[in-house]
Amino acid sequence: MTTTVSAPATRPYDFTRVYQDGIIAGILGAVTVAVWFLIFDTARGRPLYTPSILGTALFGRGASLASLEATPVSGNMVLMFTWVHGMIFAGLGGIAAWLLAVAERFPHVGFGIILLFVVFEACFTMAAYLLAAPILHALTWPAVVIANLLAAAVMAGYLWWRHPALHVEP
Repeated sequence: MTTTVSAPATRPYDFTRVYQDGIIAGILGAVTVAVWFLIFDTARGRPLYTPSILGTALFGRGASLASLEATPVSGNMVLMFTWVHGMIFAGLGGIAAWLLAVAERFPHVGFGIILLFVVFEACFTMAAYLLAAPILHALTWPAVVIANLLAAAVMAGYLWWRHPALHVEP
């Protein structure tokens, strides 16, 4: 009697799971930012001020950026900005999850992907500081940086939990 040893079957990578993980990570990041600013704005005596200001800056046709600090909180702007914010974060989470799936399959690119995340965060912060100075003046830029770092940490923690086999090689 002969025993045949076969190689383990390689399963195709489940990209549906990867994108689901990414969307969940993105939504968790967006919720983290929203909760941070709800706490921050409430402590300053103006709940929902940040999403209202950002919604006004994004959707307010003809709204002067110079007078953002005097702009009253608008429920419509809060809802519209929150929707767009969640969609952008879900998309970014999908990209992050896809890149981590690539790093799982090819560990030698993992360090480059981590470096890409760091550079992206730094570029986003600098672009926001340079291009949206009136908005950051109205919101206080340290609060924006803290919100982004909290979101990045929550998203990274979730994705790290969902990708336990991830091994990064320099």
